[in-house]
Amino acid sequence: MTTLDLRALKLRPGDEYRDEHEIALEPLELGGERYLPVPEKVPAAVVVSRVASGTVFSLSFPARLHGPCYRCLADAVLDVDVSSREYQATNPEESEELRTPYVEGERLNLSAWARDALALMLPDKILCRADCAGLCSVCGRDLNVDPHEHEEETVDPRWAALSELKDRL
Repeated sequence: MTTLDLRALKLRPGDEYRDEHEIALEPLELGGERYLPVPEKVPAAVVVSRVASGTVFSLSFPARLHGPCYRCLADAVLDVDVSSREYQATNPEESEELRTPYVEGERLNLSAWARDALALMLPDKILCRADCAGLCSVCGRDLNVDPHEHEEETVDPRWAALSELKDRL
């Protein structure tokens, strides 16, 4: 877990701290599938700005995830540029909205923040390519490799009674 000691920064209103930290990224579980960050440790730009009413935190880093395609289950690689900001009021007890969950005591949890920021930047579906055709719903073959159609549509025997009813109407 990568953290930043905020007490050691000794920032006064108007001061700013900028540095690069190496953050270890954890694998993500999305839709029951596992996506691995490659490399596991990435250089991240961290900016801490002290303002009159609190502290503004900025985090940005590039990330590459490897995992299965949502449609065809082939290997997919996704490059994401992550950029996130958080705010912590000087007196955060006043409102939940005025505090960040990544500040614990006097430490900023960079690893948890990076994981959450990366997850929020991901698309709804991670695909091997934008025009991925997916898997055949009848035979399960990869339609990207073997595009095909089935001549006869098979009817599930459980729906046969409804099929007969449809023919009578």
